[in-house]
Amino acid sequence: MSSHHIVRDDQEPALIIANGAACNPELLGQLLEWSPLVIVLDSAIERVIELGIKIDVLLGDFDRGFDPEIYRTSQYPIEIVQTPDQNKTDLEKAFDYLIDRKIPAVNVVWATGKRADHTITNLTNIVRYRDLLKIVILDDHSKIFLLPNKFEKWYTAKTPISLIPIGIVNGINSDNLEYPLENDTLTIGYRTGSSNAVAKDGIVSITHTDGDLLMMECMD
Repeated sequence: MSSHHIVRDDQEPALIIANGAACNPELLGQLLEWSPLVIVLDSAIERVIELGIKIDVLLGDFDRGFDPEIYRTSQYPIEIVQTPDQNKTDLEKAFDYLIDRKIPAVNVVWATGKRADHTITNLTNIVRYRDLLKIVILDDHSKIFLLPNKFEKWYTAKTPISLIPIGIVNGINSDNLEYPLENDTLTIGYRTGSSNAVAKDGIVSITHTDGDLLMMECMD
């Protein structure tokens, strides 16, 4: 794996490495290569250092006797950001940090798997920050992001796609999905658009009138 990212353009998404299940090194390497800024949450720092990754920002509450100063030399120059607010998760604090720096987009890895409560919170935070930061969460099986009211993208046939509402989403219409939606409503806990797929090579179009709808591009 590359030990250092090479792109330095704040228009590219930053990268946050959280502390859930690790992803494939190839996926992580691809994201590192295009990330202008790499933020690691304190709970993941030892796992990340073992992979030889150069870190720009180490962020967290540094509780349980954690001493961030030991990384100043090996990771120089590194910014150490202590965020003691216990009303937010460290991932939420990392989002706040990016917003303060006016960085518009971020990819997040190691944010799913392990504890289910952490996974659910991390995914629903995409909606909470919708007007402040473009968030994409990736793992070995899914790419997850919030859909705008009108979405179009080219896909190959049979690509698995799931549409997951956060709350209630109304007026959903789709084109080029195997199970089409026509002025449908999806509601979390009652009816979702899980395990759909692209019908044929070409543009998939999805629109909705109101609500927060997550797209999951899935890989079986």
